[in-house]
Amino acid sequence: MRERPASDGPAIVVEGLRKDYGKVRAVDGVSFQVRRGEIYALLGPNGAGKTSTVEILEGHRRRSGGSVRVLGFDPGAGDRHFRERAGIVLQSGGMDAELTVREMVSLFAGFYARPRDVAETIEQVGLAAKRRARVRTLSGGQARRLDLALALVGDPEVLFLDEPTTGFDPNARREAWDMIAGLRRSGTTVLLTSHYLDEVQQLADRVGVMSHGHLVEESTPDALGGRDVSGTVISFRLPARLRGSEPPAGPWDRTAGPAGEFTMHTDEPTRVLLALTRWACAHHTELPGLTVTRPSLEDVYLRITGQAGIGAGDGR
Repeated sequence: MRERPASDGPAIVVEGLRKDYGKVRAVDGVSFQVRRGEIYALLGPNGAGKTSTVEILEGHRRRSGGSVRVLGFDPGAGDRHFRERAGIVLQSGGMDAELTVREMVSLFAGFYARPRDVAETIEQVGLAAKRRARVRTLSGGQARRLDLALALVGDPEVLFLDEPTTGFDPNARREAWDMIAGLRRSGTTVLLTSHYLDEVQQLADRVGVMSHGHLVEESTPDALGGRDVSGTVISFRLPARLRGSEPPAGPWDRTAGPAGEFTMHTDEPTRVLLALTRWACAHHTELPGLTVTRPSLEDVYLRITGQAGIGAGDGR
């Protein structure tokens, strides 16, 4: 990979972005920044405006208003220098089915002034054993790896990953995560969209959530929606010799039955846990089934967006 230019400025700057489709405003005044070398995940349900926003950043769709800069370029201007410095992995890409994997990656390498080594790129995405296979013979997961190779061969400074691990088995997903994390360590900026929220939790430095054309929440995955401090659930069971005893004072809910589980929802987990563990130590006992859980990223995402489920894409 080429050495990344040293810069303190953000790689992506979006200010007051708007996109209209006739009388429908799909993106309404969205503003955010992505730092260089950061993985930023942009999430949103169907119709949230996420796809329109990403396509504008990629230069595939014109904005109706606002300002967008990627590596200092206006993506809508179609500048060749911008194209050579940005890589894109679309949800589905068009490839010549009769070319081999190596021929396809070599073809794309020819579009760039300073491409990466073709064989190295193919190996990095885990397709070395398939380098002579024709595109039409690849499985869905293998074709997705080829999509990633085509985006990487130009050695981009900014990489747009749209659902990059769709069709991957669990092991291939983990390998892809390691590779994407390696890109970040090399200084590549990544804008990620994914409906796998465990993927977002694993990879993203920050998350932006869009709903109804607006950016409604932005934070780290751990702190999104206050999930780092709020809504913690503490639960445990009393050991047999202490059944009938009362746990430390607090609004504990108890399930039915002699071995019932005590549960509490709290915004002060540290205080509650301190009192509970002191009580257990005073009784010289362990607490079976003691768990401390926070809302998952998916729980918070669904609450923020008001959605009942997560789809694989969002239309516009």
